[in-house]
Amino acid sequence: MKNHNFLAMIFRMKNINRWGLMYNTYEESLTTHTLECAFISHMLCTIGNLYYNKNYDADKVACYSLYHDATEIITGDLPTPIKYYNQEIKNAYKKIEKEATKKLLELLPTEISNVYEHYLNPGIDTISTEELKIIKIADTLCAYIKCSKEISNGNNEFLKAKNQIKEKLDNYKSEELSYFMDNFLHTFNLSLDELEK
Repeated sequence: MKNHNFLAMIFRMKNINRWGLMYNTYEESLTTHTLECAFISHMLCTIGNLYYNKNYDADKVACYSLYHDATEIITGDLPTPIKYYNQEIKNAYKKIEKEATKKLLELLPTEISNVYEHYLNPGIDTISTEELKIIKIADTLCAYIKCSKEISNGNNEFLKAKNQIKEKLDNYKSEELSYFMDNFLHTFNLSLDELEK
């Protein structure tokens, strides 16, 4: 029955904590991150479709977002400075991710595995380059929001990370992202009372 263990393994995302090298005022699990990334990617697609004449499949992008870091169940969350330290480490980590993807897919019956392979290993035959970019932007936004919340909680350990991530966001040159930054971003640091006004 090993080939029915996939979802039970996916549910272990909640055991993987992100930002492991940093002091955190609150823990962020991989489950929390992937769900928030799906919410944001869906919103970015909606913004693009409504205001910038894009043709994103928002539901599909949100679903792909839910699996964008699934391999970390096996690999753990390797800190970005290590993951991208040099090309050799980057290439080695890509091989590890490929093996982790294979292991996860082996936990499904073949017919279902053929469907989920697209989510775990997206290609342009199933999702466009633009839609994959939306997932990357959402992923980066999640990191930026985490840094902002940590800093607003008095944790200055996230200052450098926030600045680096902001630079990355600026380089995306995305209309959807600009709209999000102008209209949504400030709300993440509001109190409950302020949100309900």
